[in-house]
Amino acid sequence: MVSASLQFFAFILALFGVFGDIAATLLPNWKVNADVGSNIITAITQMQGLWMDCTWYSTGMFSCTLKYSILSLPVYIQAARSTMVLSCILSAFGICITTVGMKCTRLGGDTDSKNNACFAGGICFILAGIFGLVPTCWYTREIISNFLDQTIPESSKHEPGGAVYTGFISAGFLLIAGVIFCSSCFKRQQGAWIYPPKQHHFPSTEQESNAGYSLNDYV
Repeated sequence: MVSASLQFFAFILALFGVFGDIAATLLPNWKVNADVGSNIITAITQMQGLWMDCTWYSTGMFSCTLKYSILSLPVYIQAARSTMVLSCILSAFGICITTVGMKCTRLGGDTDSKNNACFAGGICFILAGIFGLVPTCWYTREIISNFLDQTIPESSKHEPGGAVYTGFISAGFLLIAGVIFCSSCFKRQQGAWIYPPKQHHFPSTEQESNAGYSLNDYV
């Protein structure tokens, strides 16, 4: 019962991780630059994401421009695109597989099959967490290095946006869920190895005596 509750908790964490991973991939505020003019009416917030760049004005106007050209983008943005998409795909696969392998569901067949499915889902979550953690760290490193560069003007410097923090948290949720699923399956398999099922052996003398009694009865 404890392992089933722990798996359910890990599944909830994985769901939050999947939704956060998808949201971080689609959000346009990976880095944010606030340019405040002499008048508060002219305040502009520029946001850059993986797929589009958006500008928000204090007057309420909001405009976005899609990034159509892939080759013109920096390397870290191209890598972030591919790794975040892979993270979303792996986490979605992990949700489907662990749904079959969890103890609280009636899918997946016998216990060994459910354990294998649960372990495979945990591996998918761990890989998804790693693929989601790499681009967020790389993107944050580029933002910080540009911010500390004295040759770059202040108007061109940015700060990490909400999508970066969402990606960090989602990757952490996926990693924790994957470790819980893998460790729960490993503990059950290790217990089966340490405590193998007892086999009852009957002495041959007792079998022969029983056979002798049956023959005497027939005589």
